[in-house]
Amino acid sequence: MAVGIHPSPIEHADFVTTTTHKTLRGPRGGLILCREKNAKEIDSQVFPGIQGGPLEHVIAAKAVCFHEALQPSFKNYQQQILKNATALADGMKRNGYRLVSGGTDNHLMLVDVGAKNVTGKDCQNMLDEAGITVNKNTIPFETRSPFQASGIRLGTPAVTTRGMKEAEMAAIADMNFRGAAGHQKRGCGAQGAPARARVDGEISVAVLRLLHCVLSGEFQSGIKTTQRSLVAKNNPPAVVKLMQRHLI
Repeated sequence: MAVGIHPSPIEHADFVTTTTHKTLRGPRGGLILCREKNAKEIDSQVFPGIQGGPLEHVIAAKAVCFHEALQPSFKNYQQQILKNATALADGMKRNGYRLVSGGTDNHLMLVDVGAKNVTGKDCQNMLDEAGITVNKNTIPFETRSPFQASGIRLGTPAVTTRGMKEAEMAAIADMNFRGAAGHQKRGCGAQGAPARARVDGEISVAVLRLLHCVLSGEFQSGIKTTQRSLVAKNNPPAVVKLMQRHLI
């Protein structure tokens, strides 16, 4: 919305809320946008009644994130978020997963994993072991408890900030697929608890650690161990190509 590549609700709604810590890449916080006639009432309700003590470093961080949002590079970042989301959505569909909306036109997508006989909670826990953070999420016409859910919610702002593009989105989609497939193969333990299985023989873990090392500037500290792990496995060509790309 801020850079004009997504429709704005401001002209149509009296109140609009958003956060500062997601696509804006700022500290945790929120915004309430409203008409001038309602501003005084909103302010009096939020502070001092609801809002906690203002922290100066958080206020400063918000100023920085708003400044970054005014720069031309911020639009490039948002455009890449959309490209990455499209690529990730296509990758999930290629692996046989249904997207609740059929696709995405923003930074998010909701994937139906229940059709694969896996719960959103299972996927969330298992992918977390591989360093892929997702959230379980209910889907329309949900048949499971909200604490189990039939969907997972995926987004692309964080990986875009780390410099990843469409090629990495395709690899991540494959990792998500292998994670769910791994759960199906291994099944659940007592009381339905998911088996604590590594995703595809630790290949996904090794690739993500490699990307982390390269993109966070800690290349030398972790690259040798990760390299040995990858070379020792019988990796698919796509994984090897991704590794080589980030080693160059």
